Amino acid sequence: MLARKSIIPEEYVLARIAAENLGKPRVRDRQQKARFIAKNGACNLAHKNIREQGRFLQDIFTTLVDLKWRHTLVIFTMSFLCSWLFFAMMWWLVAFAHGDMDKPCTTSEDIDRWKPCVTCVRSFTSAFLFSIEVQVTIGFGGRMMTEECPIAITVLMLQNIVGLIINAVMLGCIFMKTAQAHRRAETLIFSRNAVIAVRNGKLCFMFRVGDLRKSMIISASVRIQVVKKTTTPEGEVIPIHQLDVPVDNPIESNNIFLVAPLIICHIIDKRSPLYDISANDLANQDLEIIVILEGVVETTGITTQARTSYISEEILWGHRFVPIVAEEEGAYAVDYSKFGNTSKVAAPRCSAKELDEKPSILIQTLQKSELSHQNSLRKRNSMRRNNSIRRNNSMRRNNSSFVVPKVQFMTPEGNQNLLET
Repeated sequence: MLARKSIIPEEYVLARIAAENLGKPRVRDRQQKARFIAKNGACNLAHKNIREQGRFLQDIFTTLVDLKWRHTLVIFTMSFLCSWLFFAMMWWLVAFAHGDMDKPCTTSEDIDRWKPCVTCVRSFTSAFLFSIEVQVTIGFGGRMMTEECPIAITVLMLQNIVGLIINAVMLGCIFMKTAQAHRRAETLIFSRNAVIAVRNGKLCFMFRVGDLRKSMIISASVRIQVVKKTTTPEGEVIPIHQLDVPVDNPIESNNIFLVAPLIICHIIDKRSPLYDISANDLANQDLEIIVILEGVVETTGITTQARTSYISEEILWGHRFVPIVAEEEGAYAVDYSKFGNTSKVAAPRCSAKELDEKPSILIQTLQKSELSHQNSLRKRNSMRRNNSIRRNNSMRRNNSSFVVPKVQFMTPEGNQNLLET
């Protein structure tokens, strides 16, 4: 505006704007790191340039189970159609070689004069219908075999064996696809975020896990691994370096009783990969914490596995999960609407290593938290006291505003008497 009115030269305004833009630090968004395990448990990994594709055909059953449903159904439909067409061709050749194509459809009286290999097979269409009747054991009764041709008996046995094999593979594949372990894992849930807070005087990495079904997971166990990119002293770059993280479990068998949502805790000590990481360093760390829950499904006896992962942006420092299990009418109730809710708590911002070297940091943090809590209580009480005083003052003003009116009465003598009502 000033430059337009020629009060300040336009060149000076442009130079000033350029200087301000240069002086401001340019913050670029951090490039999002590719996750190794997605939040839903899927592995974010693509296999490329696989030359030995024939290895998948050596384990054809597993390949069929791993395929998508539409591909599996197309394969089985084409298997049935191809087998019916193949054996229809076989039945047509048997009838053609025996000379049954030129003969009319014989009855039981005509069979004494001419015995065909298969009655009423005079074209490829009739041979295809007979092939379907044999393989699926429909048996309409219009077409049947005779003992005239041994080759026809051999084709009949071969078709029955092939049909049974196709049915067995199809039923087994469909059963395995419907009863896959990852289906049960859909009802095993993890908290959206993980937290780091103080528990029993130690910094701990915690997350919550729960089961939505009433049928339990038997012998459930939790494993934690940290995946990050590391470089060895020799200069070798390991893009996916996996480190085991111990889980704090008072039970020696390391199994959990997942009847209600549990908070899984990992104590950050000298064995932990998070030992040297502080709250400020966490945002710059290129790591991913993978959580694996394994167990046996109670109803089917199949081992299932549920997975998830937490990157540095999904770890909340100085937070704690809110309680969601309460006792109501003699039973325990779980409020899943608060499953991932957290609340802020006092926690030192330093790393666990610094906390071990200087234990006074934890005491100072707790004292500051206690002082801030007391100050907040004092402010809250003072605000309540002030509000009550203001309320009483307003009530007094309202009571004093009601003035008693004075009424004048005139007597017959003309005197005025003032009476108060």
